[in-house]
Amino acid sequence: MGQKDRYLVMEVGRTVISDIGQKDHSQQDIGGRKNVICLSRPGWGIEAMAEAKAAAAITCSWHGHAFVDSVVINGRPKCECNNCYAGEDCSILMRDCPADAVSGDPQYLEPYWRQNAGRSAVVLSGWHRMSYQNNAPNYISMELERHIRLLHRAVGNAVTDDRFIIFGSGSTQLLNAVIKAFSSSLDHNSPVGVVATAPYYEVFREQTKLFNSREYQWKGIPSNMSGSTNSTQLSSENLIEIVTSPNNPDGNLQRRSKFLLGSSMAAIHDHAYYWPQYSPIPAPADEDVMLFSNAKFTGHASSRFGWAIIKDEKVYQKVVTYMDLSTVGVSSDTQLRVLKLIKTILLQIREEGDFFKFGYEIMKERWQKLSKIVSSSNRFSLQKLSPHYCNYFNEFKDPSPAYAWLRCEKDEDEDCEAVLRNAGILSRGGTVFEAHSRYARLSLIKTLDDFEQLLQKLQTLIFSTDSYSSL
Repeated sequence: MGQKDRYLVMEVGRTVISDIGQKDHSQQDIGGRKNVICLSRPGWGIEAMAEAKAAAAITCSWHGHAFVDSVVINGRPKCECNNCYAGEDCSILMRDCPADAVSGDPQYLEPYWRQNAGRSAVVLSGWHRMSYQNNAPNYISMELERHIRLLHRAVGNAVTDDRFIIFGSGSTQLLNAVIKAFSSSLDHNSPVGVVATAPYYEVFREQTKLFNSREYQWKGIPSNMSGSTNSTQLSSENLIEIVTSPNNPDGNLQRRSKFLLGSSMAAIHDHAYYWPQYSPIPAPADEDVMLFSNAKFTGHASSRFGWAIIKDEKVYQKVVTYMDLSTVGVSSDTQLRVLKLIKTILLQIREEGDFFKFGYEIMKERWQKLSKIVSSSNRFSLQKLSPHYCNYFNEFKDPSPAYAWLRCEKDEDEDCEAVLRNAGILSRGGTVFEAHSRYARLSLIKTLDDFEQLLQKLQTLIFSTDSYSSL
């Protein structure tokens, strides 16, 4: 080969830099003892950057994506098309395709990261943090933890002083870790009950049932327990309440249930959506356990990263043990990526290019467009949300929820999810959230293609209904 690789030849007592050909470096010997380590050539990241740029340059007609790890066809990454688009370059719109408003896949933030491609890009060396250990306790990046504290202080959405922070593979993993920590801390002879006020995110129920633990079990809605709403009957029970604020699916700021005020109660506050793009921030959250999800914060759902802010050290240590035994911490590659994302956001906070303003403007516009269509007919209604003062923006802000909690108002439309499905709109039915079947959740945080398809299908449904009624 024309250019020799450079190697570091190490010997006990001294270090020598030498140029050694690739084929014969293993024959080098200094004093009979050798350990040869390859030094990287200058500019080693250029090839990786070129590969990433080449994939990013494939536009897929702006209705899809090509990634470095996409299937390669004819030497190029294949386009992965958005919903209802097909073809080699995603240019074919499938007219009869249903609008998908089911999942909370936060792809609406992709344009921001494209605008900040250079700042947010990460290039990893092949030897980046190969060890289980990273010279920090509990497998966490101390620099990432520091930046998470800086982030919450800058946004004003959570108290982190005198609190412990632990990372997880998404907040879903941390949720079960905290439930287990609490259940082993409470004094009980029978399984601790896990509850949430409806409508609630169904994973709370399904995950708790899945683990089928002897220490805790799902008990449903607080007001339904023991067939009574009398708080004195519940105060003797050991319960863990999951409080989501802003709530998924209706976007309301939630507090603990009025039925669960006894001394044997613990609470986990899920603040996945407590960011300025989704909700007003009236004050920093200050609870015993607070969960945050990077998926809903930055939009990077596939990175699977979340964090818990915990007040009590004993609970924290139990969560640490859970994480250690279940996954040996969180991927160092993921932690580095999240650090880079947070640094990018902090660089522009309350400045031109502010991340939260970018997200808020999109969500506000989507909510207003949807509300206008729904209000044009009496067949449907939406959750009631009003402007509130937001400390981050220092002004009153209009609603910008992540989801629309749609209600079918006609007597015959008892199954709202089915009504929407028949009109070519995929939603998540109200019974999934242990609410009435007259409700359905519509996701507003997916791609622009998804949102526009939703509006078009919904407008067609309302127009056809009104036209039929006028006959």
